[in-house]
Amino acid sequence: MEKIIIGRKDHADLPLFGLKNVPVKIDTGAYTSSIHCDHITLIESDGEQFLKVEFFGTETTEAPIVTFEDFITKKVRSSTGQEELRYFVEGDIVLFGKKYKTMFSLSERINMRYPILLGRKLLNRRFIVDSSKLDLSLKNLKTTIFTK
Repeated sequence: MEKIIIGRKDHADLPLFGLKNVPVKIDTGAYTSSIHCDHITLIESDGEQFLKVEFFGTETTEAPIVTFEDFITKKVRSSTGQEELRYFVEGDIVLFGKKYKTMFSLSERINMRYPILLGRKLLNRRFIVDSSKLDLSLKNLKTTIFTK
């Protein structure tokens, strides 16, 4: 399988989360991918637990709310070195016109420039990171649309 070159920043769609053309940052220092959420609520109903997640909105779209039946919790060491318990959910991310299934940790990234970080678990064996490049997936999408 030939690896795709990806830049240090790009844009992606996350269909399950109701997010389109979202800025993402490639983070080779992070093992897992992470997505910003405004609110995360653990709901218990009939002995089962569900995770209700309000993702971030933009200037033009409301924050999508998604309920997950399948999720896990794990300890994660943040960029500040502190360990914290985080929820993880699985979802698809669309890059270069192709869907990739990966796990996302749910975290509050309110003060960060990029609402989504893509970590090594997603990048490994699929992509080569060229830190001098930007928006290669987005440019590829625009080229594909205009040449058809």
